[in-house]
Amino acid sequence: MKSAKLLLATGAALCLSLPMYAQHATANVIKEWERAKDYTKQYLDAMPDASYGFKPTPEMRSFADQMLHLTEDNYLFAALAAGSTPPYKPGELEKVGDKSKQAVTKVVLDGYDFVIDKVKHMTDAQLAEQIKLFGRFDMSRETTLDKGFEHQTHHRGQTTVYIRLAGAKPPQEKLF
Repeated sequence: MKSAKLLLATGAALCLSLPMYAQHATANVIKEWERAKDYTKQYLDAMPDASYGFKPTPEMRSFADQMLHLTEDNYLFAALAAGSTPPYKPGELEKVGDKSKQAVTKVVLDGYDFVIDKVKHMTDAQLAEQIKLFGRFDMSRETTLDKGFEHQTHHRGQTTVYIRLAGAKPPQEKLF
């Protein structure tokens, strides 16, 4: 009988804690994207302006192109999660003419602001809604944003090598 009461109490506590998590999902997503924006800004600042066109090998993207690709997909995943149309077509951002540090930094930070704004206009219930990403993958709107977050983390991480090869020091890890 004691174990049945303990099991019931544990189950009740778990059930009561789930709505508390759900009520904070939007705030948590916003917090993580704001952290990612700040961290990416540190990467943009660390790379010397003269090295924005640097490619470790001829077939690789330049540092600027890595950051523009990251940004293009930030727009894509945020728009898809929000049920809207991305403002850029695939590959369009990497074709911009001005790839200076100042121009790329502005485009990249504007992309993060786009994501954050889209999430700010979503409720926790909307984040939990199921969608079909790219017409094939069933997932929640929040998971769609998580996939975008994973993508930007991957490409930002790749630029660590670019920064080191340019003779600069990349930022320290920023998990929190």
